[in-house]
Amino acid sequence: MRESSGRAEQALRLLGLAARAGGVVPGTDRVRIAARRDELQFVLVADDASANAREKLLPLLAARRVPYREVYTRAELGEAVGRSPLSAIGLTDASLAGRIRELISGSGVQE
Repeated sequence: MRESSGRAEQALRLLGLAARAGGVVPGTDRVRIAARRDELQFVLVADDASANAREKLLPLLAARRVPYREVYTRAELGEAVGRSPLSAIGLTDASLAGRIRELISGSGVQE
């Protein structure tokens, strides 16, 4: 992980808990569907996501006014939720989304 602060690691652990609780939407295609349904509170986009994935996802998130941050790598996001590398993870629970946003903003991870 590029950023080794405790807050950044805590955010990744919280993602894992959210996944086990059913509060995440994994993968670019599923995130796009959830965004169209207005189900998302926050989205994490891997900073090493492909240009194609970004072109499909970022304009939709902006148009739907879904807050997002480009952080972590695809491998880190996937590992956090027990999956293969992911370009995006959507959060559906407002309290979890708020806590992860708070951890990321205070961790030194660029927003």
